[in-house]
Amino acid sequence: MASKKKKYYTVWKGHHTGVFESWNDCKAQIKDFQGAQYKSFTTFKAAKEALKGNYKDYIGKASKFKSELSTEQLKKIGQPNYNSISVDAASSGNPGKMEYRGVDTKTKKQLFIQGPFEEGTNNIGEFLAIVHGLALLKNNHSDRILYTDSRTAISWVKKKNCNTKLERNNKNKALFELIDRAVDWLKKNTYKTVIVKWETKAWGEIPADFGRK
Repeated sequence: MASKKKKYYTVWKGHHTGVFESWNDCKAQIKDFQGAQYKSFTTFKAAKEALKGNYKDYIGKASKFKSELSTEQLKKIGQPNYNSISVDAASSGNPGKMEYRGVDTKTKKQLFIQGPFEEGTNNIGEFLAIVHGLALLKNNHSDRILYTDSRTAISWVKKKNCNTKLERNNKNKALFELIDRAVDWLKKNTYKTVIVKWETKAWGEIPADFGRK
């Protein structure tokens, strides 16, 4: 079995800022910190260099990806459809601080971002990101498709229900109000947008990825 590649974590905003050599050290800096900003890198040099820059210049940007799929498999899958938007979510903990966003698949220009929410899960974020994207495309009368890397969220959207096991409480009240609005939108609206699973093994991380853990 191949050994797991070491990662370095840049924290722009947290209890302490800097470059940390383990996820646990990084997590300690961002836990319970409102608006924490962090990202993983494959080398210490890259992480150190990023610290001098702006967090927004780095989220969603990954190192060059090389697929381990065969040439035949890659040919069968093909290339992404760039007449599209991509959505993703990030959660530090489960539940934990969660945010989601949507970007133009080709340019990675951010189209929307929500959060962070105090107590959410990645699946909830993925679900909300899809619905937010669907509403945006419908309002703009766009024929673009929507990419997500979450089969769970696709299933929830098709069923018009956020099937989370997370319980409502005062801490996540605002998040559940957003969930209720999303479910209500799905039940009251029709849409022509095609939701497509992003082929991570062929194309690398989805363009909307926050580039964290």
